[in-house]
Parts: sequence; structure tokens; C-alpha cells
Amino acid sequence: METVITSPTQTVRIGPDHPFVIIGERINPTGRKLLAAEMAAGNFDRVRKDALAQVEAGAHMLDVNAGIPLADEPAILAETVRIVQSITDVPLCIDSSIVKALECGLAAYKGKPLVNSVTGEDERLETVLPLIAKYKAAVIGISNDETGISEDPDVRFGIAKKIVERAESFGIPREDVLIDPLAMPVGAVRYAGQSLFRIVRRCREELGVNTCCGASNISFGLPDRPTLNGAFIAMAIAAGMTCAITNPIEPEIRKMILAGDVFMGHDENCSAWLNYARARAAEAAPTNAGAAGEKAAPQTDRAATANAARDERAARREARRQARQ
Repeated sequence: METVITSPTQTVRIGPDHPFVIIGERINPTGRKLLAAEMAAGNFDRVRKDALAQVEAGAHMLDVNAGIPLADEPAILAETVRIVQSITDVPLCIDSSIVKALECGLAAYKGKPLVNSVTGEDERLETVLPLIAKYKAAVIGISNDETGISEDPDVRFGIAKKIVERAESFGIPREDVLIDPLAMPVGAVRYAGQSLFRIVRRCREELGVNTCCGASNISFGLPDRPTLNGAFIAMAIAAGMTCAITNPIEPEIRKMILAGDVFMGHDENCSAWLNYARARAAEAAPTNAGAAGEKAAPQTDRAATANAARDERAARREARRQARQ
């Protein structure tokens, strides 16, 4: 069970035998008025900045969305795809609810992209799946249909099965279908986490497909969202989820994903975890080595902890600042 996504120079493999794949969520104007206004005006400076920052923070892929009310979404999405591919090598997830925009994004893309998304409505399946087959892309299938989003995980699994089977009828192999079980806000839906974990396990064991979700939805309306999102992703990894659309810039999320890979056996010799820890320690190390010829005194544990905490707070402030833009 392996989904392969490519750019002209990089290949990302999604599956239970591979490390968890992070799909950066920030190139999305929804809820970001400044970004939406800039993209609508043809200014993609912030898009470039967000793309590079997410890749530097550890994103393996980037979600690209251009859903701006009253704007030419097909043209903007295609241009965004071209610009992001011109500055970074990672593969992209092309994200739109408008079929014409998806088609323009697919036509502009170089490589094999992931498409976000198709739902279980018959009309949607009949319009989106032919595009996926035509461009030989992979697709995220979201487990809701004409009846809405059910709180019953068995109903949502039934929709997932329908999407996988309908995709196969269009010649799309099931390894190119990722199911999104839908992360509902746990503050409003008490068993949202349990339901999602149950669907993930069934998708892996009964359908043989990979799973993905928009992880940030789980914490909507609650304080300290990065901590909740990080814990949720770690638990989803344990249930069998293989990738998520999330914010890699948040240190809590990045650390929990790395820890999840360690315990799933996807980090040989804990190399990624050790490299991350060394990088964090280097950032926290003193910058002034003292007088010439004098060996700098080692930092105390208390000072190292204080510096690490300071860095964490600074990273959170920066993430919140970017989220408001």
C-alpha cells in the first residue's frame, strides 16, 4: 500500500512502511484576508515566503489553495502552482472545490500531484474522478456525501468504500486514493478523535488504502491548538494514518510527528529524532564563547532549558503572527 507523488525532481512515498508525510497547509487564503487580497491582486510574495518556510520546517509536500471569493480561482490556482514549483522541489497537493480550478491546476503541474479532493456525492465523483484518471494523479476522498457528515464512523467508512470502488471503475488504482475520515472539532463532537482513529484502522485493514486529514480541524475553538494538534497526529499515526495536511512551522506538531515515527519504527536508529535534537541544542547554545583563548564554560541545564523555552515561545508567537496575516 504505497501512494507515489512526484515533482520533476522529488518523489514522496506515502504508506505504512514509510515515515509520516507532512503536507504544509499554509498556502490557503481561507481565513487569511491579507493573503487572499494579495493573491487576488497578483502578488505572490507571501506565497513564496510561506512555501519556503514550510519546506524548511520539514514539510514533504505543500497544499496549494486559491479559494478567494469573487476572484478567478482557476487562473490564480494555476499561477500559484507554477510559482511554487519554480521555487521548491517538493510535490504539491492541488486543493479546490471548483472542478475548473482543479483542471487548470492539474494542467499547470509538472509531475504527479495529489488532488484535494473528491467527496462521496455521485455528481462530484462523476466530474472529479475523470480528471484524476486523465492526469494520472492521486486523490483524497473525503468521507461525506449528499447526506452531510455523519457522526457514525461506520457510515463514514461506507462512504470511503464507495469512493475507492468508484475510483477503481474509472481505472484509478486504490493506491492512488487516500481517504480523509474527517477530523471534526473535538470541542463540539466529544468522540471525534475516537471515530477518526476507528475509520483509519478500517481503511488500512479492510480497504488497503492510505489515509490523510486536515489535522487542524480537530482543535477548532480550543486554546493551545498546536499541542492538541500534535497529540492528535501522534495518535492518528499509531492508528495507521500515513499523512496529514498540517502546519509544520508549529514546533509542537513537528516534534510529535518525529516522535510518532520513532515509535512506529520509521526512524532507523532514531536518526531524524537525533538530528532534530542536535539542531535544537545548537540553536540554544551560547553565541559568545568568552574571552580569546579561554574555553567557554558549559551551559547549565537550567540555562539550556530556559533558552529552549524561549525559542519555543518565539516560534509560537511567529506562527500566531503568520496565522493572523
